[in-house]
Amino acid sequence: MIYKTWEELEKSIVDCQRCKLCKARQNIVFGQGNRNAKIMFVGEGPGADEDLQGNPFVGRAGKLMDMAFELVGIKRDEVYIANIIKCRPPANRNPEEDETVACMDYLRSQVMLIKPEIIVLLGSVALKNILGKEYGITASRGKWIERKGIKYMPTWHPAALLRDENKKIDFIKDLMLVMEEK
Repeated sequence: MIYKTWEELEKSIVDCQRCKLCKARQNIVFGQGNRNAKIMFVGEGPGADEDLQGNPFVGRAGKLMDMAFELVGIKRDEVYIANIIKCRPPANRNPEEDETVACMDYLRSQVMLIKPEIIVLLGSVALKNILGKEYGITASRGKWIERKGIKYMPTWHPAALLRDENKKIDFIKDLMLVMEEK
């Protein structure tokens, strides 16, 4: 179901029980930012810090993303940040297909309400769930893909930058492309 107003959407998710992730969550991590943003960022799902605070990208990966934002001139309060799934998977594992399917109407509704011009796909899970399983992050990152009037920029998930320092340069270059397009 696609929700036509923020009020309907927020009311529908308050006590979501659509998948097994609801059993262990502390908070639903709905999304955060400017609801009229031209640029939207979509990750895979909340981690431990996000689950505790109820906001996306507030842990170590989020802090790294904030530093990259500052470097290229992105203001966090001017963009909207969300995830494919809204509850933390155990041990930060990748979301399972039934979990992503259960949450996709929430994300679709967010996209329809925000009407972003650009969506930055943070990592493989976001890329595959939004554009299709045939896409790989290594081959797709840094390349514009346009669908239904929205430009998509796949890039590394900020958590990948914590594991591989070399990806930071690519991530910043991809954000610079986003700022040039804006």
